[in-house]
Amino acid sequence: MDEEKYIEEEEVEEKEAKGTLAKKITLMGLILMIFSSIFGWNNSLTAFYQMGYSSILWYLFAAVFFFIPAALMFAEYGASFKAAKGGIFSWLRGSIGEKLAFIGTFIWLSAWVVWLVSSSQYFLVALSTMLFGHDTTAAWHLFGLSSDMTLAILEVAFLTLVTFISVHGVDRIVKVTSVAGFFTLGIPVAFTIVSLVILFMHHGVLAEPFTVTNLVISPNPNFMTSIAVVSFIVYALFAYGGMETMSGVIDNVDNPSKTFPRGVLMGAGIMMVLYVLVIFICGISTNWAAVLGNDNVNLANVEYVVINNLGLEIGKGLGLSLAASELLGRIFSHITAFCDVFGGIGAAFVMSYSPIKSFVGGCDSRVLPKKLTALNKHGMPAFAMWCQVIFVSVIILFIASGGAAADEFYTILMDMMNVGSSTPYLFLIGAFPFFKMKKDLDRPFVFYKNMTVTWLVSGIVWLVVAVGIIFTIIEPIWTGDYMTSFWTAFGPVFFGLVAWGFYTWKEHTHVLDEEK
Repeated sequence: MDEEKYIEEEEVEEKEAKGTLAKKITLMGLILMIFSSIFGWNNSLTAFYQMGYSSILWYLFAAVFFFIPAALMFAEYGASFKAAKGGIFSWLRGSIGEKLAFIGTFIWLSAWVVWLVSSSQYFLVALSTMLFGHDTTAAWHLFGLSSDMTLAILEVAFLTLVTFISVHGVDRIVKVTSVAGFFTLGIPVAFTIVSLVILFMHHGVLAEPFTVTNLVISPNPNFMTSIAVVSFIVYALFAYGGMETMSGVIDNVDNPSKTFPRGVLMGAGIMMVLYVLVIFICGISTNWAAVLGNDNVNLANVEYVVINNLGLEIGKGLGLSLAASELLGRIFSHITAFCDVFGGIGAAFVMSYSPIKSFVGGCDSRVLPKKLTALNKHGMPAFAMWCQVIFVSVIILFIASGGAAADEFYTILMDMMNVGSSTPYLFLIGAFPFFKMKKDLDRPFVFYKNMTVTWLVSGIVWLVVAVGIIFTIIEPIWTGDYMTSFWTAFGPVFFGLVAWGFYTWKEHTHVLDEEK
């Protein structure tokens, strides 16, 4: 597609966007959407468990060399392509052409589809913890079915309900994510307030001393080697990932050329500060060796271990009995799980809509079947969204009923998508200098004003992401897990080849030579 035709298409999309929805996403609504779908406050707790206070430096490193510069790039993309219905597809198409945009966005979409499979499982675990204080899902049975099949049916029902509500308009999604974002943001705020009360009770003494040594060296014996430290840097990078998913709703944002950059930058700044702040605050009530240095603490339960300990400490400070303090710890766990449930709901609503909308909305309508790109009366790609939930449901039910072979398939699938959601960053960041060189684009928001700086920053951020992806691929080799390493590398390559092959086939059938 040539540049003139692309610009004409963007103008048409902008005119359509102005008349499609009466209700628009406000700045606060956008920020709450960002929090409900991207911010994971338990990432800070996990970071404290893995690296103690020293994780603060690496989270700042990831923010400075990836998150903030990338968010500024996304803000420029979003402001220029403010009416584009295709999100990152439109960003890439307007920068490096449609074929590469198709490949990059397809890899990205594939990763988020697999994410829907796993996220529904995590949602049920949070729901169980909210209701019973711990994970009881292994004992759930419906109609005499096995627990695996029971959970699969509940997961399918959850995703079906989410899709049913979502296809009735983006305003429904905004309402849900606004509530979810409030709870997602409320957890670290409440955690901070309670921790400050404990700090006052302890007369300013931290449970985990804040020293230069603790700021540089991890208390965790598993994170002493350089390889382990690099693996944590990769974790910190990916903890900031997902901001690009907001591109799928930009055409529904009120005054997008100003609101979207502001929302992205404010969301990014608040998120970075909260991550670092919560890591530090963990040390107010949690002594690493006494609370987290036990064999029964792991990545799956560390959030609730820290929260439960928070309740114990506040109970002791108030002079409560041990039994009453333990009860308070369990109550804190219930409340946290309640907020996690809302966070999971908000993320499911955004991710069931935004990636698929970006792909079908940005793709040349001649490439995909017309039904997939068609919008319903609410302006939603309903048919494509229902196809997505059917595909995800088939995978969930197959995993639940297929035995050992299905479990192996699921493991392979997760390994394949281990870096799938991060690979498109290589496309987005790599395309940014070419986007800056485009002459006929309206640029209401510009941060990178010098091409030399643009190339330099893009190159550094691109290398940081590339090194992170490469290390994620080769890290399992150090433990002898060659199959995980292979499938992790093969995932983006496989889905990239599928996208390339499909688009090339469309080119060879001369479909794309015809005028729209």
